[in-house]
Amino acid sequence: TVKKVAKCFPTAIVTGRCVDKVYNFVKLAELYYAGSHGMDIKGPAKGFSRHKRVKQSLLYQAASDYLPMIDEVCRQLVEKTKSTPGAIVENHKFCASVHFRCVDEKRWSELVLQIRSVLKEYPTLNLTQGRKVFEIRPMIEWDKGKALEFLLQSLGFGNSNSVFPVYIGDDRTDEDAFKMLRDRGEGFGILVSKYPKDTDASYSLLDPSEASP
Repeated sequence: TVKKVAKCFPTAIVTGRCVDKVYNFVKLAELYYAGSHGMDIKGPAKGFSRHKRVKQSLLYQAASDYLPMIDEVCRQLVEKTKSTPGAIVENHKFCASVHFRCVDEKRWSELVLQIRSVLKEYPTLNLTQGRKVFEIRPMIEWDKGKALEFLLQSLGFGNSNSVFPVYIGDDRTDEDAFKMLRDRGEGFGILVSKYPKDTDASYSLLDPSEASP
């Protein structure tokens, strides 16, 4: 389990969701959490870190200036997409997402137009697509790969060849972390996917359950 792994190695969850939502779901205080695609990074709770190289107060927010803008964009997206059944808008604090898994495929193009009509007023936000989800993020040089690099440096492993990072992910946005490890030349990424894909990961699994010890 993740809890057992964290007892032996620094362990982080890097996700597109906001840190608070993920923590409330996982409820493991000994983990590092990098939410909002790595734009909101927090270390283990006080008294839970077993790794002396990093400060327990580890905290990094790459896009704090965008918080009011993201809140406003989410409000507008909820209003704009309410005519599209199945569309779900989520505020992930430093980014936003519009899920369309439950939207009729015939209305996907309409949904895209609705989202773009809101974002045209916000040129500093970028629109990308994941697995049945549209992601709205600040147009800054930061992604899951940068978050992984920041965590390694914070732990004192930035230029170390005595550590072997392993990153497991199933989303298109995880490719930045896979590429970071490939460029580093140490460690490897593992893609979880039922279907063959072009990837910078070194290995693949068919299902998340295969990652269990």
